[in-house]
Amino acid sequence: MNVASTQAPNIDDRQSLRAPVLFALVSLLGFGLAYSLAGTAIGRTAFPDQAQGSLIEREGRAIGSALVAQPFVDARYFQPRPSAAKYDPMAASGSNQARSNPDLRKRLSEEAAAIAAREGIAPSEVPAELATQSGGGLDPHISPRSARVQAARVARARGLSVAAIDSLIARHIEAPQFGVLGEPRVNVLQLNLALDAMQALR
Repeated sequence: MNVASTQAPNIDDRQSLRAPVLFALVSLLGFGLAYSLAGTAIGRTAFPDQAQGSLIEREGRAIGSALVAQPFVDARYFQPRPSAAKYDPMAASGSNQARSNPDLRKRLSEEAAAIAAREGIAPSEVPAELATQSGGGLDPHISPRSARVQAARVARARGLSVAAIDSLIARHIEAPQFGVLGEPRVNVLQLNLALDAMQALR
């Protein structure tokens, strides 16, 4: 009887582990590091402003982002939509309340009444978007109509004519993206900065 033929084959565990270890390293370095670095580099090259958060700076200091709403409490400024997240980028969210929710209806009624009193108009004239929260709670835009509703108050607080404010609004209306996506809109922060700049030149 041949003893050699009955012995178990010599299996090299190191050989069997080489392929999965190599695959794990390639995946980690390729998809975990190289892909992320390449994506960041391309983003900063092709879209440098957006890659940095679309920050708006004045005198070397970031005062906000063109993509994130922030509150304005002074009557001299246009107001954005209300925010369920209290304008906190780390807590972006909507209210998640259905239209049939009585709490939502109550809040909308109170919000519309407060806006009507602030702008000197009837509650029925308040644009729905000024009383409702956006899905993420950080929408930086309002419609041209929502901006014009606030024009008289801003003009009064700044000692300007309503016509001058309306003209400024018209110059800051952004068209739908690519001409078809979305609706005409006004960026609230940029409009308020333009207001300050306009008065600084007077």
